[in-house]
Amino acid sequence: MAISLENQVALVTGAGTGLGRAHALELAKHGASVIVNDIDSRSHESTQPTAAASVVAEIEAAGGRASVAYCDVSDEAAVRNMVQKIISEYGRLDILINNAGILRDKSFGKSDLADFRKVLEVHVMGSVNCSHAVWPQMLAQGYGRILMTTSASGIYGNFGQANYGTAKSAVVGLMNVLAIEGESKNVRVNALAPTAATQMTESLLNSEDLALLAPEHVAPGAVFMVSPQAPTKTILAAGAGVFATARMEESAGVFLAVENLTAEDIEQQWDRISDMSSTVQTESAFAQTHRYIAKVESDRDSRGALL
Repeated sequence: MAISLENQVALVTGAGTGLGRAHALELAKHGASVIVNDIDSRSHESTQPTAAASVVAEIEAAGGRASVAYCDVSDEAAVRNMVQKIISEYGRLDILINNAGILRDKSFGKSDLADFRKVLEVHVMGSVNCSHAVWPQMLAQGYGRILMTTSASGIYGNFGQANYGTAKSAVVGLMNVLAIEGESKNVRVNALAPTAATQMTESLLNSEDLALLAPEHVAPGAVFMVSPQAPTKTILAAGAGVFATARMEESAGVFLAVENLTAEDIEQQWDRISDMSSTVQTESAFAQTHRYIAKVESDRDSRGALL
């Protein structure tokens, strides 16, 4: 079934280059009116169009609809003002792709904590600021799609990326909660874990890999994850035309009698506790609590008495 985003309004942050640009172009191709957000990096004397303005021109040249919104996503007031202007002009806001990001890679022991905080401000608080600003509108209109940008570094870790990995793991937590809170209002929240050649990664890859990992090979996945047909609370990993889902799982769990429970008991049962041959997906933290209690009651019944 064809994906149509006609009459929908989409905001893509950090969309002047790389993945954000590719997302914006792909959204426009499917009929969305696209707001291309980026910081305005021009000097006051410059007459050259910004990267964001160039993306808008590219969309318009192809017959699409787009406009620029300059804003640093880590600035809460500026974000709120940007979103209010979008809603005032377009009357709605259907899609938010939190894409803006920076890198400050360095091994943890050599990290500058000011850089660490800056990475968190852009990736985490940028996503929080934008999502919080669009949230009331999406709830009121009974429809919304938000896409966080996570990373394999946040899911699995990567040497030299403690700040980036922390930030990218945090937005998965944000996704999980917003997906639960938005479900009843048809607001679906997902995350994209892209592997793509961008300004942030071009110095780390050879030319052949850069060509294979073009952002354009990821963008169709982003569009699906913000479409009417999108799932929710789902991480889509994407790169080089390969797509996969990633998720958190628990082992089935082992009940140990709480009376006189010791660390040595955990050690003795570790192989069973960590056995991932049978896994469980958990819908929420409270659901996990219920599952644990149910397991205790089940084991109590099967033993005939609590040991």
